[in-house]
Amino acid sequence: MASQQKTSRKAAGTAVATRRPRSHRANGGARSGEAGDIGLDALVGHAGYAVRRFQLWIFQDFIKTLATVDIRPTQYSVMTVIGANPGLSQMAVAKRLGIERARLVHLLDSLEARDFVSRVPSATDRRSHALHLTARGKAALARFKRLAAEHERHVAEKIGKENREQLLQILACFT
Repeated sequence: MASQQKTSRKAAGTAVATRRPRSHRANGGARSGEAGDIGLDALVGHAGYAVRRFQLWIFQDFIKTLATVDIRPTQYSVMTVIGANPGLSQMAVAKRLGIERARLVHLLDSLEARDFVSRVPSATDRRSHALHLTARGKAALARFKRLAAEHERHVAEKIGKENREQLLQILACFT
């Protein structure tokens, strides 16, 4: 009957695909056009793949949670480090956070335009600037930290509080 429907609809100009049963493979995945049904083969056992997928989820949740204040993860990181270490040079911030210097300049320009960060000529090196949060930047960072704590609660809800703490311990050697 299904083949008759397929044939008659083809004749009418509309082809209908018949649904095949899922064929499960050894890696636990199934083959289909659905993203959740596509097998990952060796990727299932790759830490890098799992960490990258988790990072994508983390960033999406962070951005959604902090959407009302229009702050991105890297901007938050830069402001947090400057707030904790007033007077650091751009190079020191870039090095500590692993950000390319050219990218950091662009980030600082955007934070300076929002009156969150100020660059003050260094007293010891005329070629560099000391970075400080402005009064507005300090107030904004306090709000960002409250929202970031909410984001961290989302992480704990997703993976469990103990798993979150264990994950932080495991990843500590990379920070």
